Amino acid sequence: MSLWSRIANIFRGDHLSREIDEELASHIEEAIQMGRDPVEVRGAFGSPLRRREESRDLKIVPWLDSLRADVIFGSRQLAKKKVTSAVAILSLALGIGACTSAFRLIDALLLRPLPITEPDRLYVLTFHGAGIDGNPYTFDSCSYPMFRQWRAVAKDQADLIAISFADRVDLTYGSDQEMEKANRQYVSGSMFRLFGLRPVIGRLLTDGDDSKPGAYPYAVISHDYWARRFGQDPGVAGRKFRMGNVLYQIIGVSEAPFTGTETGTMTDIFIPMMMNTRSLDSSNSFWFRTFVRPRPGVTIEPLRAKLDARYRAFEQERAKGFVNFPKRLLIGFPKEKMRIEPAPAGVSRMQEEYGHSLQILGVLVGLVLVIACVNIANLMTAQAAARSREMALRVSLGAGGRRLAQLVLVESALIAFIAAAIGALFAWWSAPFVAGIINPPDNPARLLLPVDWRVFAFALAVTFGVTLLFGVAPALRASRVKPFAALKGGEDPHSRSRLMHGLIAAQVAFCFLVLFVGGLFVVTFERLSDQPTGFSAEGLLALETVTQSPQTPVYWHDVAEHLRTAPGVERVSEAAWPLLSGIISNNFISINGAPASDTLAFFLQVSPGWLQTMKIPLTSGRDFRGSDMHPGVAIVNQTFAKQYFGGRDPVGNSFETLDAKGKRTRFQIVGLAADAYYRHIREPMLPVAYVPFQSVNAQGVFETRGQGTFMVRTSIPNPLALASTLRREVARVRSEFRVSNIRTQMEINQSQTLRERLLAMLALFFAVVALFLAGIGLYGVLDYSVLQRRREIGIRMAVGAQALDVASRITMEVFSMVLLGALAGLALGISSVRYITALLYQVKATDVIVLAIPSLLVLVAACIAAVPAVIRAVRIDPITTLRVE
Repeated sequence: MSLWSRIANIFRGDHLSREIDEELASHIEEAIQMGRDPVEVRGAFGSPLRRREESRDLKIVPWLDSLRADVIFGSRQLAKKKVTSAVAILSLALGIGACTSAFRLIDALLLRPLPITEPDRLYVLTFHGAGIDGNPYTFDSCSYPMFRQWRAVAKDQADLIAISFADRVDLTYGSDQEMEKANRQYVSGSMFRLFGLRPVIGRLLTDGDDSKPGAYPYAVISHDYWARRFGQDPGVAGRKFRMGNVLYQIIGVSEAPFTGTETGTMTDIFIPMMMNTRSLDSSNSFWFRTFVRPRPGVTIEPLRAKLDARYRAFEQERAKGFVNFPKRLLIGFPKEKMRIEPAPAGVSRMQEEYGHSLQILGVLVGLVLVIACVNIANLMTAQAAARSREMALRVSLGAGGRRLAQLVLVESALIAFIAAAIGALFAWWSAPFVAGIINPPDNPARLLLPVDWRVFAFALAVTFGVTLLFGVAPALRASRVKPFAALKGGEDPHSRSRLMHGLIAAQVAFCFLVLFVGGLFVVTFERLSDQPTGFSAEGLLALETVTQSPQTPVYWHDVAEHLRTAPGVERVSEAAWPLLSGIISNNFISINGAPASDTLAFFLQVSPGWLQTMKIPLTSGRDFRGSDMHPGVAIVNQTFAKQYFGGRDPVGNSFETLDAKGKRTRFQIVGLAADAYYRHIREPMLPVAYVPFQSVNAQGVFETRGQGTFMVRTSIPNPLALASTLRREVARVRSEFRVSNIRTQMEINQSQTLRERLLAMLALFFAVVALFLAGIGLYGVLDYSVLQRRREIGIRMAVGAQALDVASRITMEVFSMVLLGALAGLALGISSVRYITALLYQVKATDVIVLAIPSLLVLVAACIAAVPAVIRAVRIDPITTLRVE
């Protein structure tokens, strides 16, 4: 009989038994027909039941049949204990689902290789050094003249690929009124060839398309963009779009699933590097990354040394033009160390910003899963005590230790696999949800989150791991059951109690650690959110505006004046960009002709009345007038005054900037404003000089501007309600103007704390889950303790013990384990703070609130978990209990 037939017979059940009985009966009938005595024939065959079992074992796979029987029995056990089973399955489902969800995010952002040929041979150049303030920093941007020299030096050892940072740009396939957003990357023409990518439609960029500045306005779009924007229209090749003042032609569609090298951002459009004509020849413009593809057999370190030598020679030559730099900072320039780092998963700012956060979350969800496993192990241990007589009877009837262990493990596996199925649904929903809140709403993160073999293998490994983690101990206990002791009245409960109490201590320790770390993240988020910014964001809109061609300040003022007449608008001012948008302009300055300071000053162009629009107090001097021009006058903040004037009132004084050509520009300080955050609320307050929005050149002629921001303060609760109206009004008053993006200042502020909000939200969720699981575990142990000590409790109550004494004896040992676990968790938490210091803000591990909240929550959870067990203990009837015993 074939193996498949034997396996199929396992599921035939009664039908197979009937076939065997019919076969045995036919043999007996045949012997009788041959003249043998019926009694003799039946005696020769022996027991029909035994013969049936022997025949059945030959027609099936016995171990697989026993496994099937255990699955059926285990499912009945789970159905019999509905509440306990549901709690175990749901708690484990949360743990498995959270772990799988965290893995999907970590895999998509940090681990999953790019869909290119040989991603393990892809590297990126990075630079590591210390800033002016002494803090370490890393950057990976390069200038194109530097890239040309690198490419020439390494041409025999490696291929170098220039790929710009992905940026969100405006483009149109029709008129200006049909502008839309897309993610763009400038790339070397060799990128598609070196990555082994093929076109779905048309052709891809080649080296020839990237050979002459501005000569080949071609574009390749990603498969994802082709599907979203064009519905996979096969006629997309040849279509044209305008970006800025250049008309581009789509020449092809790249194959899926490649969407660029900036993980977390799906690039829509790829353009040759040579089309960025403004930055090609500037040695001071750092706007792309350099990827390295070493040739087979090339060693990384000698290649790095060669590129580093060229980099230092190039930078030293470039530094000769730094006439506005303090000489002290040029000693030993450049001070950064170049590295060639593996980049099989691509490179992005999101990896740098969220990689560590996701790793910490991975540890937290792992701890939650461990707590769930310990919880279920305690529950199953308690259930094993109740089933000790059942196991003893099985041993008495011939079941071996291995068979009993299999019975318990199968039940554990059922819990784990049902939980994994529910957890998979949770992971399927939660991973995209978390990814969607990583970035601001106008530019959310887009990660490839396929449910493929990698995710399936991880989930399967976790499922098997948790089965062993919480199932092995009860299985081993069941396999070593002693029938005589169990049938007589039970084994000595103390050894089992010690195991359960030890598990409780571990569970509480991990729970305390999750609560402690979660508390640090929540306090960090609250303190960052409550940090005064120095200006009022309520009711404030930022209208980021661009023009078809640069316009004079007069036209910008005309638009602002028209917006002031719109209903619901209180004030309108102009600025180069909004505060806290991340955009900066800085320079070294000199005070009263002295040498340049070592501290950078930051600049922002604003119109008269901007301080009132932002509600930044002017503490001294005056605001800008309509006649003030840039360069000429400035309003500085208090930090500027402290940094450069020792805290004295700087109004009436002056400072100078020095450009790259050595030209000095003098600014007269006409006002002193209160401090307001400039770039990021995590930074110290920066010295800022506000200068007039309208600029003139050396001949006194107005300079034109192609982009700026109208800051609009509204009088309505929801300023976005005016967004569509204001967008139309800007284009109506001046057709050359177009609003590229509208954001509330509150939204811009909140974008500063997205990472902290994500950490706080998820850490709080997992802390609640951990606390809930720990409470269930405590309840299970206390309930088991009452069950095992009911005889002792009955005797004590019979001789006059009071309820308080009974309650203290029931809870004392468990509560001592809770205290031990809390102390261990505190030690783990304090020792782990150094790994998450970079994610914290104005909070320490020794802060009272950080220590008090986990301690209080664990104490409350322990008390709540103890209540049912105490009530059950004090309600024990001594007479009934002693009679039964």
